[in-house]
Amino acid sequence: MALVSLQKFPNLVAMTPEEVDREFLRAYEKASRTSRKLPPDLMLKLYAYYKQATKHSQAYMPSGNSDIKNAFKLNALLQVKGMSPREAKEAYIELVRENIED
Repeated sequence: MALVSLQKFPNLVAMTPEEVDREFLRAYEKASRTSRKLPPDLMLKLYAYYKQATKHSQAYMPSGNSDIKNAFKLNALLQVKGMSPREAKEAYIELVRENIED
């Protein structure tokens, strides 16, 4: 899973941490309320970025009743391992901006 390019939305780079947090919450709300059926790979990226942005200092194992889904989630989490919370928030914001319309 490649990092989302910050070149499309350079204003994120200039934002304060508080502004990034607010924009991240807006993006999360937008993604949460979309009625569009998102492709599984996009959902996994959103999941991984969100978890990295919010649970970065804790060991996190996916929970659920499907071993296959949990394996995909764990793989997505491993791909973003090492990203800072801010990088994960910025990647999440951009992914939402690029894929979910208002």
